[in-house]
Amino acid sequence: MLYYLFDWLHELHFPGAGMFGYTSFRALMAVILALLISSIWGVRFINLLKKKQITETQRDVKIDPFGVDKVGVPSMGGVIIIVAILIPCLLLGKLHNVYMILMLVTTIWLGSLGFADDYIKIFRRNKEGLHGKFKIIGQVGLGLIVGLTLYLSPNVVVRENVEMQKPGQATEVVHLQHPIKSTQTTIPFVKSNNLDYADFVAFLGDHAQTAGWVLFIIITIFVVTAVSNGANLNDGMDGMAAGNSAIIGVALGILAYVSSHIEFASYLNIMYIPGSEELVIYICAFVGALIGFLWYNAFPAQVFMGDTGSLTIGGIIAVFAIIIHKELLIPILCGVFLVENLSVILQRAYYKAGKRKGVKQRLFKRTPIHDHFRTSMGIIEPGCTVKFTKPDQLFHEAKITVRFWIVTIVLAAITIITLKIR
Repeated sequence: MLYYLFDWLHELHFPGAGMFGYTSFRALMAVILALLISSIWGVRFINLLKKKQITETQRDVKIDPFGVDKVGVPSMGGVIIIVAILIPCLLLGKLHNVYMILMLVTTIWLGSLGFADDYIKIFRRNKEGLHGKFKIIGQVGLGLIVGLTLYLSPNVVVRENVEMQKPGQATEVVHLQHPIKSTQTTIPFVKSNNLDYADFVAFLGDHAQTAGWVLFIIITIFVVTAVSNGANLNDGMDGMAAGNSAIIGVALGILAYVSSHIEFASYLNIMYIPGSEELVIYICAFVGALIGFLWYNAFPAQVFMGDTGSLTIGGIIAVFAIIIHKELLIPILCGVFLVENLSVILQRAYYKAGKRKGVKQRLFKRTPIHDHFRTSMGIIEPGCTVKFTKPDQLFHEAKITVRFWIVTIVLAAITIITLKIR
């Protein structure tokens, strides 16, 4: 809203109004504003949650050898993150930009889904929360909305990179003059750096491009569901999900910035995406909101984000990566989320395999995998064997959280480096 006001003032030659035309200025303003909202308004919201007794009522403290009791800590703090994202974007962003619209829809959509889950857990005292099938329906629905919008909107275009070799000169990367609709995406560690989904269905001939978009929509649904659930599983220790997501957000912001800048995109030999500079505004608000929230969520937590926050931030990361054609970098960038997902899947499969044989067995002491490092063998059910029992030393959740942050920082650096390592 402020963008349009200052754009109008700039046309009237109002001094300083032109600052809002710079992406860097609005991005920094978004970080600061989101940080202030989540930190200053956040404490008031936390006090309100305490007053209304919207707190953690059921918590398995047996797994914590250090006896940390979190019953009574306010939950549904994800509302703080969502508000701190929305306000800066509404004030500083171009609200007619299709990418900004998609990100705002993603935030509200998954925020509502997570809120419903937390509401059932807290107010109806149902530990299971919203039934799993409804979560999947919500995530699939968002994936369809995002995929179809990117397919059908005439404003979603790219200018593909083309290498030109001039006699006696180095190879120069330029971009097509006319933006086009494309099913190409960035693939790591490959020289051409691009992968076209339509190539997988090339046997369909004239229908290959349309089929490529269908494949893209299916992948979009899968990525949104997987990353959203991965972030949800990662939210099990104080500051874990917020810290990891903020680091991932910084990496995504860098990728969005170079994709929106034609000179940087040419230098790095990646697709130029017109209009994606608005994503930089959004991701700066995202990172600012998470850092402000981390002020209260770091150990010992004064508030939990709940599914209201974890489902939302996972979906935001997924949709953002898809929009900038970097979804195939997610297994690297969100490696922590991937491992959390895989640990749960493998644990269930291993347990069911043992059950069919009539034996009790686990692959890890406890999943998601971060709980494996603070769970002692003493609480495992009698008669149950555990495949992986190491390390013998148990770690405090604060140490586990920081080490997961360090892993995410390394993965984020590797993700950015893939733009040059081919």
